[in-house]
Amino acid sequence: MSLGTRQGTGALTSVASAPKAPLLARRRLRLYEPIQRRTYWLLAVISLCLVFALWAGLSYAGAVQNLFLPTPTQVWQAAVTESNTGILWPDIGASVLRIVLGFIISSAVAIPVGLLMGSYKVFEASLEPPIDFMRYTPAVAFIPLTLIWFGTSTTQKLVILFIAIFFQEVLLVMDNVKNVPVQFVDMAYTLGLSPAKVVRRVIFRSALPGIVDTLRISMGWGWTYLVVVELVGATNGLGFQIQQAERYLNTPEIILGIIIIGMLGLIFDFSFKAIYARAFPYMSRSAR
Repeated sequence: MSLGTRQGTGALTSVASAPKAPLLARRRLRLYEPIQRRTYWLLAVISLCLVFALWAGLSYAGAVQNLFLPTPTQVWQAAVTESNTGILWPDIGASVLRIVLGFIISSAVAIPVGLLMGSYKVFEASLEPPIDFMRYTPAVAFIPLTLIWFGTSTTQKLVILFIAIFFQEVLLVMDNVKNVPVQFVDMAYTLGLSPAKVVRRVIFRSALPGIVDTLRISMGWGWTYLVVVELVGATNGLGFQIQQAERYLNTPEIILGIIIIGMLGLIFDFSFKAIYARAFPYMSRSAR
């Protein structure tokens, strides 16, 4: 083949392949690229359906014995039975009440303390060492002590939830406050605001989107430790239900409890996301 022929062939190849570059670029995933809300929800539903399909396939096909992995039908029958006997809904109500109370109490203390620690170095220096000490101490280690002090009462569970949530949350709130641009504070001082008003009107409001995200994450920690507490010392609740089912190798009820906890967690999580999107539309991640 002559040089001219090779060059002609190469040019044709280049021309033919040229339109493919933009097409590939459009198909490639890009960092922080927004997607349509409909696509987002479709992908979320598909992922959950895939998990359900895997569970159903393994259980119905007999790949895993029903003693270890019950079928969706068996779990549904367990849900109907517990609902008809009046066990299911009181347990759900008890767990939700505990998590909501524990979360509110912890956050009501963590937000102002974290605000002060992030705004004033003297508070950070005074409070961060003991908070860090408690943060690295597993909340589960306090269960025996709290059972001795408070028995199996609701107070005992709220104390464990406070230990589990507060010492993590307060430092995250402090970091949210530290991320407020210094220029905002300087402008507020220039306008004649007092330090207290700067903290309340400028720093807190600027850090609020991050604080709401912190609250959403903290709620997940709360559910984790609530179930642990109910597994060890409780007379009702979803964790207690799972523990009772384990005694009799009742795996459908165990899986039922896990599914309900996961569904409640999703409800709380998406509720926080909805609040975030409604309250701070200018902070939408789709704008990144």
